[in-house]
Amino acid sequence: MPGLDNPFFAALASIHAPLARVAGDVRRYPPEFAPFLGVAAEGEDVAGDLAAVLPPGDTAYLLGVVPAVPAGWTLQSFRPLAQMVCPGPLPVADGPDPVPLGPGHRADVLALTALVYPHYFRERTVELGRYFGIYRQGRLAAMIGERLGDDHHRELSAICTHPDFHGRGYAGRLTALLANDLLAAGRVPFLHVSYENGRALSLYERLGFRLRRDIAFHALHRP
Repeated sequence: MPGLDNPFFAALASIHAPLARVAGDVRRYPPEFAPFLGVAAEGEDVAGDLAAVLPPGDTAYLLGVVPAVPAGWTLQSFRPLAQMVCPGPLPVADGPDPVPLGPGHRADVLALTALVYPHYFRERTVELGRYFGIYRQGRLAAMIGERLGDDHHRELSAICTHPDFHGRGYAGRLTALLANDLLAAGRVPFLHVSYENGRALSLYERLGFRLRRDIAFHALHRP
């Protein structure tokens, strides 16, 4: 699954190609969509291409594949993420039906992600794929969406629950519903989770996701 080994670049070369800011072998998302950048090959010297898409003072995140770092730039390495895939249909717990999230839900989505998923969600991230939410008492209690992907895979992302609604199984229900929908369409669901997030890691394992690999995660900063 080479696309999963270089997921930012794979998405920007396929399902998100119309959004990509491209310079040679470097592709990045517009900042209002996501702070992500991908390069075609590990260790490639693409200093000029990087400078063309990453302005001074900007930072972008890389996943799996890292270029040669230009002189004076800073590469910060984080603990690798667990990349997990869903090998087959998942059991779906009972619960409220999700609703598709669109432009009219943007304020609710941004408020929830700012509270519990603040680092990588941007003003237009919700436009990268399908997003769904569970509303309770007029509030967005939980959500999930599709973010990265290629012709054969889709990443589940922004799986989060408002703290006031923990323990009701909403995240698991949303994850199983969307994963099963993708499997039925012939696409392999995958996701990334930090090892520091033991609660989420345990949930995905219980649902039936399996570890594919640990994948390197970095931030590249241009001074």
